Amino acid sequence: MIIISFLLFLLFFGILIKCAGYSIKYSSRLAKAFNFPEFLVSFLVIALISVLPEATVSILSALRNEPGLSMGTLLGSNIADLTLVMGVASLFSFKGLQVKSKILKNNIYYLILLFFPLLLGVDGTFSRTDGLILILIGFLFFGKLYLENHHLHKQIKKNKKEKVFKSIVFLIISLTILLVSAFYTVQFALKFAYEISLPAVLIGITILAIGTCLPELIFSIRAVKKNHDDLALGDILGTVITDSTIILGIVALISPFSYNPENLYITGMAMFLAGVFVTRFMKSEKDLTKFEGVLLILLYILFVAVEFFVNTL
Repeated sequence: MIIISFLLFLLFFGILIKCAGYSIKYSSRLAKAFNFPEFLVSFLVIALISVLPEATVSILSALRNEPGLSMGTLLGSNIADLTLVMGVASLFSFKGLQVKSKILKNNIYYLILLFFPLLLGVDGTFSRTDGLILILIGFLFFGKLYLENHHLHKQIKKNKKEKVFKSIVFLIISLTILLVSAFYTVQFALKFAYEISLPAVLIGITILAIGTCLPELIFSIRAVKKNHDDLALGDILGTVITDSTIILGIVALISPFSYNPENLYITGMAMFLAGVFVTRFMKSEKDLTKFEGVLLILLYILFVAVEFFVNTL
C-alpha cells in the first residue's frame, strides 16, 4: 500500500505540473487577445480559481460550525503564499521575479487590504457586519482594478473570436484538472505520510499547509520558468487578496465566530508583515531577487516554528 500511495502521489503531481503548463499557455493567449496585461488576467481570473481549495475547506468548515478553522486555513495559506510560494518562485526565475506590471506600483492598497482582517478582528470576533465589510472591500478593489485597466481592452476581430473561445474553454478545463489533481496529490501524500508513520504535527505544518497553496505554487514555478513573471505575481497576490477579504467575509456571514485574539495577532501580523516584506522587496529594485526569496522562505519557517511553539505550550 505504501508503494501504491507513493506512485499515485507521483501520478497526480505529474498531472498537476502538466496542467499548470497548459493554464499558462491559454491565459497568456487570452491576455494577448484582449490586450490585457498578463498580471491583470492572472489576478482577476486565475487567482479566483486557484483560491478554490482553501475556499472550499473554509466554507465547509463554517457550515459545520467550525469557522475558527476557516480563519486559520485562509490566513495560514496566505502566509505560505506570500513567503514560501513567492520565495520558491523567485528561486526558479532567471534573475529573480521581475516586476513588470504598472499595476504593482500602487502596492500600498495590497497592504491596506491585508490589514483589514486584523483590524476588524481585534476584538476577538468576526460578526456578519465584519463579513459584509470584507466582501464589499474585496469586490470594490477588484472592480477598481478592472475599471482602471479596461481601457487596455480592444475589440476582438471576428476571425479571432473562435480562437478566444477555444482558449477560454481550455483554460477552464486545465485549471479544473489542476485543482482536482492538487486535491488528490495532497490526499495521497497524506496517506503516504501516515503509512510511514510521520508525526501528525509534522504532517499538518508541511503537507497540509503547502497543500492548499499547491495550485498557485506549481502554476507560479511553471510561469517564471517560461518567463511569465507577471502571471505568477498576479496569481499569488490575487489569491491572497481574495482569501483575506471575500472568502473570510463569506465565512463570517455564514457563521459569525469568536476566537482567542492571540491566534489572530500572531497569524494576522505574520500575514501583514509578509506583505510588507514582499511589497518592499518588489519596490526596491523592481524585482524580487533570489536572495530576497530565500529570506521569505526563512520567514515562513520562522512562522511555522512560532506557531508550533505557541500551540504546544
